[in-house]
Amino acid sequence: MRVPVENILLGEGRGFEIAQGRLGPGRIHHCMRLIGLAEKALAAMCRRAGERVTFGKTLADQGVVQEWIADSRIDIDQARLLVLNAAERMDRMGNKAARTEIAMIKVVAPNAALRVIDRAIQLFGAAGVAEDYGLANAYAQARTLRLADGPDEVHRAAVAKAELKKYAAPRGDAESAGVLSRNGH
Repeated sequence: MRVPVENILLGEGRGFEIAQGRLGPGRIHHCMRLIGLAEKALAAMCRRAGERVTFGKTLADQGVVQEWIADSRIDIDQARLLVLNAAERMDRMGNKAARTEIAMIKVVAPNAALRVIDRAIQLFGAAGVAEDYGLANAYAQARTLRLADGPDEVHRAAVAKAELKKYAAPRGDAESAGVLSRNGH
């Protein structure tokens, strides 16, 4: 396509480079939105647990509900810290240096959000899949973002390759590759 010279950003033929440069921040933004969705689901779960009474006790008094709430807080905070780490690395070192961390958050954040939202749906019962509480919509959004950023298997493969690269040793040099010797050292 023809672009006036004054509208060219980095130079002729560098459009793909610009697009690629925005992918890292975009992925981090997706993950931040997923954490927000999970936070909303957890808040809804906690409110509902305190209000809903079954068998003479609030749902908040049920051990399994307490586990769901605790596991949800753990899932959210783990994802948040990993996203913060990826964002910090990208800010400090650039998108390319943060590609492994970005691959990790593309797996962790959507899956954490889906687990939290699913627990909230379970706690709400049939109301959780109705439009009244927005949980079914939140689940659909989280699942869609998981698809939009590519399959988990591709991201896991990228993380594994980066990790394996750290331990690559010349052929036949098992000790430098981190393999323990016979005496365990």
